[in-house]
Amino acid sequence: MRYRIKALRPGMGVIALTLEALDETEATLRMQREGAQVLSIAAERQGWLGQRSSRFPLSLFTQELIALLDAGLTLSEALETLAEKEPRPESRQLIERLLGTMREGRPFSAALASQSASFPALYAATVRAAESTGDLSPALTRYMAYQNQIEAIKKKVISASIYPVLLVGVGTLVIGFLLGYVVPRFASVYADAGRDLPWMSRLLLSWGEAVQAYGGWIALAAVLALAGFGIALAQPATRAAVTRLAWRIPAIGSHLRTFQLARFYRSLGMLLSGGIPLVSALGMVSGLLAANLRGGAAITIDALRRGESISAAFARGELTTPVAARLLRVGEKSGRMGEMMDRIAIFHDEEMARWVDWFTRLFEPLLMVFIGLTIGLIVVLLYLPIFELAGSIQ
Repeated sequence: MRYRIKALRPGMGVIALTLEALDETEATLRMQREGAQVLSIAAERQGWLGQRSSRFPLSLFTQELIALLDAGLTLSEALETLAEKEPRPESRQLIERLLGTMREGRPFSAALASQSASFPALYAATVRAAESTGDLSPALTRYMAYQNQIEAIKKKVISASIYPVLLVGVGTLVIGFLLGYVVPRFASVYADAGRDLPWMSRLLLSWGEAVQAYGGWIALAAVLALAGFGIALAQPATRAAVTRLAWRIPAIGSHLRTFQLARFYRSLGMLLSGGIPLVSALGMVSGLLAANLRGGAAITIDALRRGESISAAFARGELTTPVAARLLRVGEKSGRMGEMMDRIAIFHDEEMARWVDWFTRLFEPLLMVFIGLTIGLIVVLLYLPIFELAGSIQ
């Protein structure tokens, strides 16, 4: 990311420059190493067309690292190679910081954990498990498979929501055009005619007269309302309240719980397959759960430490479904708990995919019917006086 910096440099006075750095801390340290005192620092904002993402390309980095490790390079050599070929300065600096931490004698997992803004805790935990067994490349491959499965689920949900969003957008524009342009014109026509109108038509035309008289203020109020809604939705407290409301809806809350548990079991299965003990793995992935399920993870860990069976501990923490409970008991008998966790996640992912498909198939026609009825009602109310006039003439 580019930063605009004003600094006091001995012998030169106050200088202004632009610097490429990973974050503000990195930029400040680089200036201090040059003997300058930073006075102000701000990220450089670019336009939409010229904006570049400063997010570290984790998937690409992992795939290249796996390829280099499989080719026979050591971890340090692979990281040095990636740093040399990296075209983005901020990404190259991040890899160099990983190398610097490792040269201090700390393991690769600790270097990743120190850069938590770019590497998730689950990524560092996967590497930590691999360091004890020496199979870093297979562990990273398992993480990439896990990430691809999570991304596939997200893409399904996003693709299923595109058409309803388009319907809502187009319907809102049509209704807005009718209420903001067509209705005011009809209001002026009927006002000159002076006929008695049905009360629903009078109500609609009163809106048209209000738009004619105070259209600018109404438009300003609508813009402010939309902006306020967007700002409120951007606040974590508002999103948390919306999430709590969604969890209370029976038909939606149960499926949200299933989605959370599927991701939880998939992450847990990956760590168990990597050799991490169950209690430690639970502590690492409990943060992936929604706030109302994290207490159950703590109860489960406490029950496991008291010596309860895995299936009983998960049931006590309410982290099971009927299918998950049965497969956990099978995993206890076979000893392949990591595999059972993956099976549970796959089953629930398929269940969620079926539910999303069913919900969209039902919701889209209902949404179209609602928008069509709303537009039709407005049109009928506008033309109802004309229909009555035609009937009286006959």
